[in-house]
Amino acid sequence: MIKIKDIAIACGVSISTVSKALNRSHEISDETTKKIVEKANQLGYIANSNARSLKTKRSQNLGLIFVDKSDSGLGHEYFSVILNGIKKEAEEQGYDLTFISSSIGRSRNSYLNHAKYRGCDGVIIVSADFHDPKIIALVESDMPTITIDYQFHNRTAIMSDNTRGLEEIVRYLHTMGHERIAFIHGEDTDVTKQRLASFYRTCEELGINIPDEYIKTAEYHIPKNSGIATKELIELEKRPTCIIFPDDYSYMGGLTEIEKHGLKIPDDISVVGYDGIYLSRILRPVLTTYVQESEKIGETATSELIKMIENPKTYLAEKIIIDGYLQIGQTVKKIQD
Repeated sequence: MIKIKDIAIACGVSISTVSKALNRSHEISDETTKKIVEKANQLGYIANSNARSLKTKRSQNLGLIFVDKSDSGLGHEYFSVILNGIKKEAEEQGYDLTFISSSIGRSRNSYLNHAKYRGCDGVIIVSADFHDPKIIALVESDMPTITIDYQFHNRTAIMSDNTRGLEEIVRYLHTMGHERIAFIHGEDTDVTKQRLASFYRTCEELGINIPDEYIKTAEYHIPKNSGIATKELIELEKRPTCIIFPDDYSYMGGLTEIEKHGLKIPDDISVVGYDGIYLSRILRPVLTTYVQESEKIGETATSELIKMIENPKTYLAEKIIIDGYLQIGQTVKKIQD
């Protein structure tokens, strides 16, 4: 078994220097740390996590909470990209990941107790019902916690810019001559409220009147529900010229209904998605959508949680906005004056 002493001899440095490098001490230069870590990896060195945790009082283990109502699980691209960002950043900083649920085996438990049972130093809530008492209990505990797309008053939140996203979409549609704009939004969440408010506010600023029947509700990431809403919209006597969907994946349900009715995108009706998943770029026509920087969201959530864990006395909670951008595809028709 390779020991720290072996690495020290191979690198021509002291055992103390190797120890500091492996623990990413600021006392050692980045160049020296990189050299020692690379040599340790080449030699097949594996740190004793029990010994390390006794010294640092940390397990180097982060908990993840991922509750997905659509049951698409890790197969859903938006969340899988976020999780990949979390994984990359955690590995880079020497942390492991553990999924946390509200049960252990067949026993029901709290998220907090499960996180403690797994020895987590902190938890990232990727997706969940943020009104769940078990989530609230975790957030209000002394367990370092980061949330994604929901903000509690005492915790850092990593947010995509939902307000800007809908504003950019509506302003773009206006420049393309659209005023009969329908919006299928997701279920009642903080994200939905931000998007709806921005949609109405931007329409009002541009002098666009939106009939109540142009606003439909469908759960995020469930194509069937968006398909039903799309059917209702295109069967209106005065149907919209463009439909904004809650997310790119849900758009697939809308696309099916549009094709069933013998309509063609964008000639007969224009569409816009949200998220910017890979699917949006390989569809034909290419989907116009608002791209969220999903991997950056995951990376930022992880780096902030580690800062909170390693600097508990100086860390201050904050709201961090991750900007996205509008992907101009081929699904919005220019309406002539």
